Amino acid sequence: MEEIELYLEEAKELMSKAVVHLSHELTKIRAGKANPAMLDGLSVSYYGAMSPLSQVASVTTPDARSIFIKPWEKNLIPEIEKAIMTANLGLNPQNDGQQIIINVPMLTEERRKQLVKQVGQECEHGRISVRNVRKDTNESLKKITGVSEDDIKNAEDKVQELTNDYINKIDSLMKKKEVEIMTV
Repeated sequence: MEEIELYLEEAKELMSKAVVHLSHELTKIRAGKANPAMLDGLSVSYYGAMSPLSQVASVTTPDARSIFIKPWEKNLIPEIEKAIMTANLGLNPQNDGQQIIINVPMLTEERRKQLVKQVGQECEHGRISVRNVRKDTNESLKKITGVSEDDIKNAEDKVQELTNDYINKIDSLMKKKEVEIMTV
C-alpha cells in the first residue's frame, strides 16, 4: 500500500510540474500588451559567454505599449539589439544611447488567431505530458507485487482522477490565455 501512495504522490508532483511549465511557456506568448516575460529566454553575448538578458540588464514596462531595457554596461546595447532581432519576436528595438526601447505594436486579428493556435499547441503539449505521467504511473502500479488487484484498480482510478484534474487546469489556463489574446 505504501508503494502505491508513493507512485500517486510522484504522479501528482510530475503533473503539477507539467502545468507549471505550461504556465511559464504561456507567459512568453504575448497578448498585445508589453510584458518583460516576452523577452524571457533571450541570451546576449557578454564577454564571449551567452548570458540571459535578465542578468545583464533591467527590463521594465513603463506602460502597456513599451519595454525599456537598460543594460548594466552601455557597450551591451548593440548585442542586446542583435539578440532581439535574431530571436524573431516581431519586435523592433531602438536605442537612445542609454537604453533600448521597444514599442510593442497592436496585434492584428490575423496575428491574434495565430497566437491562439500557438496557445492551443502549447496546451496540447501539456496534456500529452500529463497523459504520459498517467501511462508511466499505471505501468509502474501493475508491476507492484504483493498487492491485491482491487488495490491496483483503485490506484489506477485515482491516477485517472488526477489526470482529469490536471487536464482541467490546463484547459482553464488555455481559456484564460485565449481571452487575454483576443481582448483588444
